[in-house]
Amino acid sequence: MAARCVRRVAVLSRGCVRAPCSQQPSAYYCSSIVSGRMEVNGVNIHYQQTGNGDHVVLLLPGALGCSKTDFGPQLTSLNKNVFTNIAWDPRRYGCSIPPNRDYPPDFFERDAKDAIDLMQALNFKRFSLLGWSDGGITALIAAARYPSLIHNLVVWGANAYVTEEDLKLYNAVKDVSKWSEKMRKPMEALYGKEYFTKTFEAWVEAMNTFTSRPDGKGNICQHLLPFIECPALIIHGEKDVMVPPFHPRFIHQQIKDSRLHLMPDGKHNLHLRYAEEFNRLVEEFLC
Repeated sequence: MAARCVRRVAVLSRGCVRAPCSQQPSAYYCSSIVSGRMEVNGVNIHYQQTGNGDHVVLLLPGALGCSKTDFGPQLTSLNKNVFTNIAWDPRRYGCSIPPNRDYPPDFFERDAKDAIDLMQALNFKRFSLLGWSDGGITALIAAARYPSLIHNLVVWGANAYVTEEDLKLYNAVKDVSKWSEKMRKPMEALYGKEYFTKTFEAWVEAMNTFTSRPDGKGNICQHLLPFIECPALIIHGEKDVMVPPFHPRFIHQQIKDSRLHLMPDGKHNLHLRYAEEFNRLVEEFLC
C-alpha cells in the first residue's frame, strides 16, 4: 500500500489555517473543502476533504462521477465536527485524469483496492464507506475484502450482480445524446462531449460483459457479501428507475444484521434530490 504525495493543493476560506504539506490531511483545522492529490498504485488520484471529526468517511461516486459532481450536499452539510469526509475521484474519472478510463474485467476490484490504498496513504487507519451506484459496488467489495479497516457501510443505488433486466436499462441510456440537458451538460462540462460519450458507452459495454462470463449468473460481488462484518445500511429509492428493487433486497439479505431503508419518493440520485433527509439518516446511522 505504499504511496507518495505527488502534489497536494488546498483551497481554503479566509481565516483557516493550513498545516505544512508534510503533515497529514487531518491537520487542516477548518470546515472548508480541501482538494489534494496522491499517487496510488501508479495513478494520480484526486480527492476532496472537509471536516475534522474523529469519524472518517470515504464517499465513493457513481459511474463517471467524481467528488465535485456527486457529493456536493454531503461535503457541504455532513457534520464537520463529528466527521472527516473524503470524497475521491476513482482512477481516470473526474480530476483523476489522465490517463483515460478503461474497464478491464476486474475494474470494480481495482477501484476498491485504489480506494483502500488511498485512505491508508492518507494515514486513515479505519473509516466508514458511503457508496453510490458503482461506488456502492466498490464499497461492498472493499468492506468484504478489508473488514478490519471498515467501521460502517452505507450503500444506495448499488447492485451485486447484473441481470438481463439491468442490461435493458443500461442499453436504453447508452446514447448520451438522448439524455436530458440537465443530466448531460454537467458531464460534458467535466469531460468534453467526445470523452463523455465514448467513456459512458464503454461502461455500458463493460456491464454487459458480466452476464456473458463463464458462471452465466452476472455476478459482480454477490459472493463477497456474506464476508461483510461491519454494520451496514442499504438505502433504496422506490422510484429508482436504474436499480430494480430486488437488488437492495438481495444485498440486505446477504449482509448479516444489515438495515434496509426505503425512501418512497427517492430516485437514483436520492442523496442529491433529498439531501437533508439523506444526510440526517446517514448521520444517525454512523453515530
